[in-house]
Amino acid sequence: MQIKTFVSNPIGENTYVISDGNEAAIIDCGAYSERQWQPIKQYIEENKLNIRYALQTHTHFDHIYGLHFVERDFGIKPMFHALDHELYTLANDSTMAMMGEPFPYPLPSPCDYLKDGQHIMLGSLCIEVIHTPGHTPGGVCLYIEQESIAFSGDTLFAGSIGRYDLPGGDFETEISSIRERLFTLPENTVVYPGHGPCTTIAREKMGNAYL
Repeated sequence: MQIKTFVSNPIGENTYVISDGNEAAIIDCGAYSERQWQPIKQYIEENKLNIRYALQTHTHFDHIYGLHFVERDFGIKPMFHALDHELYTLANDSTMAMMGEPFPYPLPSPCDYLKDGQHIMLGSLCIEVIHTPGHTPGGVCLYIEQESIAFSGDTLFAGSIGRYDLPGGDFETEISSIRERLFTLPENTVVYPGHGPCTTIAREKMGNAYL
C-alpha cells in the first residue's frame, strides 16, 4: 500500500491518494485551484494509477474543493455518508460564512452513499467505513485493518478533535464516536487526520486533552 499526502487550500487540509498496485482512491480532495490540483494529477499519472473512488470522510467545504477536478479529469464522482448530503448542498453558504467568498466550482452529484460497516475493495485492500458523527452528522472514518491505518477526517487529530460548534456538530456525539468507534481499534493503528500530522490510537488514548 502507498499513501501520498498533499496539503491543500488555505486551511491546510490533507488530501490523500492511496493505492495498492495501480488501483487508487482519493480521500478528501481539497485542492483549491488548478495550481494545487496539478501535483496530485501528476502523481497519479506518473504512477499510472487507476482512480476508482473519491471517498469523503465528511463534506465541509475545505474537503471538497477538488471534487470538480476529480470528476473533470478522471470521471469519478464522490462517495460520502447520506447524513452529510445537506452540508454538501450548502457548500456555498458555508464557504461564504467562513472564507468570505462563494464556493468556486460546480459540485458533482454523489455516485453513492457510504454506509456504516460497508467494505470497499481497492486492489487487495479492504476499506471499512466507520460512522463517526459529531464533527458532522455523516462523518466517517476509513479503516484498513490489514495495514493498521485509519483516515479520521476531522473527527480526531493529533492531540485534538474536530470542531463541534459548526452546523450539525455536537461535542458529546463526537466524544462518543471517538471513544466507542475509534478507541476500540488496535492501539498501533496509525491515524491519518484531515489536518496536521499523523498520530496513533495509543498516543491519543494517553495524551489527548479532550479525551
